[in-house]
Amino acid sequence: MIAASRRSALRALTKATVAAIAVVAMAWVAGGQALLGRIDPALAVPLILPPMLLIAMWQRDLPVADRCSSYVLAIVLLAMAQAMLAALLAGSVSGRQLLMTAVVAVFAAAMADLFARWRPRFALFRWAAGLALAVGWFIAGHALLAVLYRPSVAASNAPPVTMMTGLPLRWSGGGDMAAMIAKGAQDDPALARLTATGPVSLVDSLADRVPSASGGTLLVAHPRALAPRELVAIDAFVRGGGQAVLLADALSGWPARHPIGDPRNAPVTSLLTPLLDHWGVGLGAAPATEGDALPIDVAGARLRLFRAGRLGPLPPHCRAYGDRRVARCGIGQGTVWLIGDADLLFAALWQPLVPRAPHLRQADTMEWLSARLWPGAGQSALRPIWIRARNP
Repeated sequence: MIAASRRSALRALTKATVAAIAVVAMAWVAGGQALLGRIDPALAVPLILPPMLLIAMWQRDLPVADRCSSYVLAIVLLAMAQAMLAALLAGSVSGRQLLMTAVVAVFAAAMADLFARWRPRFALFRWAAGLALAVGWFIAGHALLAVLYRPSVAASNAPPVTMMTGLPLRWSGGGDMAAMIAKGAQDDPALARLTATGPVSLVDSLADRVPSASGGTLLVAHPRALAPRELVAIDAFVRGGGQAVLLADALSGWPARHPIGDPRNAPVTSLLTPLLDHWGVGLGAAPATEGDALPIDVAGARLRLFRAGRLGPLPPHCRAYGDRRVARCGIGQGTVWLIGDADLLFAALWQPLVPRAPHLRQADTMEWLSARLWPGAGQSALRPIWIRARNP
């Protein structure tokens, strides 16, 4: 009796281990963890059902207690494996994601058990129904994750962000003026994303358009040459208690759609040096050997930069991230985020691998930027757990 009980327990453990390993492996490869550089347990959700179906088919003739023990063991082993991987690779574990994944796994086990005990007249029906069930689960799982990872937008009464940029974010389609007017504005994906998140006031001059310290945030993204009075206005805004985000690239890699020297192209280098010098911040070009997109972790968020310049030396009231590629500085009574990269906004660096699938995003760039520009924006029920970046 004891020997039989041990054999039963061993079989249950074996089945559970196989299922847990299968889910972890599928999440790493097919779920996108390796490709995205993430270790989110939630990315396993669309792939949980097939291993549960495998367990269910193995033990469909066993008593209920034996079947349930295998399912419970599989779910526990899956949660433990995902927690260990997250702790090792990311240095953090999301209890919310683990709990959500476990609850979904319980539901998947119940569905698999019911399916395994279904006795259709023809075996072909079982295979067709099993395939349809797995595909439907996969689609529903991704739809659920898209909702849970979807970032929040700004409140309806949020003050507008005042934005000035030299990047070709508006009329980004190229061509002559007549063609651009015929096609419409065709905003760059970065500008389209920002305007969908909250109100944006895109201005050509900051001389008289800088917001009050309590009336919105300032976004200055690699602008063309500013007049001295505009630089003074930015400095006064921040020192008076304003919040600002500045993108200043020592050597921009933004794609040029027009011949060299055409003013419609983005500025090649930052023209904010006088303002940065006034704040005691230097800006150097990226090393010539740095050529690929580089992940940077900033306060739990993942940004992807391309040949970002180094901010330095930095004054004591600045905190640096990513080997001085990003810095947060207190200037007077206000705060400014400095990013040594204009390519941060380039869509290829931050857009999800699949359109309208925020859970498959490659970076938190727009979510992070939205949170800096509007209070409460850019938040979601689930957040990516990024594998730690190893920056040179």
